[in-house]
Amino acid sequence: MTNNYSEKFEKMKVAGKLASQTLDMITNYVKAGISTEKIDKLCYVYIRDNGGHSAPLYYRGYKKSLCTSLNHVICHGIPSDRILEEGDILNIDVTAIVDGYHGDTSRMFGVGKISVKAKNLIDTTFNSMMNAIKILKPGIKLGDIGYEIQSYVEDKGYSVVRDFCGHGISNTFHEPPNILHYGKKNVGQELKPGMTFTIEPMINAGKYESKLLNDGWTAVTKDKSLSSQYEHTLGITENGYEIFTESVKDCTKPPYN
Repeated sequence: MTNNYSEKFEKMKVAGKLASQTLDMITNYVKAGISTEKIDKLCYVYIRDNGGHSAPLYYRGYKKSLCTSLNHVICHGIPSDRILEEGDILNIDVTAIVDGYHGDTSRMFGVGKISVKAKNLIDTTFNSMMNAIKILKPGIKLGDIGYEIQSYVEDKGYSVVRDFCGHGISNTFHEPPNILHYGKKNVGQELKPGMTFTIEPMINAGKYESKLLNDGWTAVTKDKSLSSQYEHTLGITENGYEIFTESVKDCTKPPYN
């Protein structure tokens, strides 16, 4: 079907595919003994060598190609010489730009054998994102997305981070509307065909409060509880949705095999 957003969707699919393939590529490297800095460099080279460039690099002064958020880091963890250890959980957040359009996605990784507590948190986070995606279609409200995530997560005994949210995205990295991961049914802006945005719930094992570290980027749980996040970029079609950042290797929740 031809419509006034077909070209945008096609370009975003290309960028989204590169972002998801980058996470597919890095999966086999996420093991005890590797640094998050090394993960950053591998992903930078992969994106560059496959016709894209990394949106986070130099964005508002950020000096790395992606975000690596470990354990109690909610989001925007900065790659460093920190070596991954058995039992760590890690979110890798990649945004690729191809032909001016963005594909933004993140996944959780377990390093070796992770705790049941960590696995349950990761599973809940992924399921909450997919539950919200499955209801998407023209006519529903943004509050319906937040309600779907919040009600599912809180029923499991976890909390939804309030200080960060999903966002509109296309040829701009961050644009309206904000996509809150908590909310009430039938409240907020109505979804319309052609809208493109991210859904990226950040879920804490403890309370939802966060704090920002002195580096100006890294957000952590205030109570030092574990945190988990998943993210897809998607578009609203005439009668539903299309995910631009699905894994071609069917990598969803760890372990990825």
